[in-house]
Amino acid sequence: QVRLVESGGGLVQAGGSLRLSCAASGGTFSVMGWFRQAPGKEREFVAALDWSVGSNYADSVKGRFTISRDNAKNTVSLQMNSLKPDDTAVYYCAAGGFSRNFLSSNVNYWGTGTLVTVSS
Repeated sequence: QVRLVESGGGLVQAGGSLRLSCAASGGTFSVMGWFRQAPGKEREFVAALDWSVGSNYADSVKGRFTISRDNAKNTVSLQMNSLKPDDTAVYYCAAGGFSRNFLSSNVNYWGTGTLVTVSS
């Protein structure tokens, strides 16, 4: 049984930083990454790292967020810098199925989410 467990969310002021982590168990995946969902909005792609394809980012976070993976620990992390109020959302860890098409409908497994709140 696959489990994805996120950690690291919280409240931060605009311009600050947070680091999200996700630990996977029950499987290994070519692609892991992050999506987010703000209140009243659809879930959207944030970042992905596929061992064969490399990393990809949403335009809105390029230059501010960095995704990384630790293959030995089966984890994926998201370093978020220069945070903005628009980054406020529940962030979901995702694994499998979305290496080349970053739609939430392509994701095989989801974590339960961690809330990031950025105050102005």
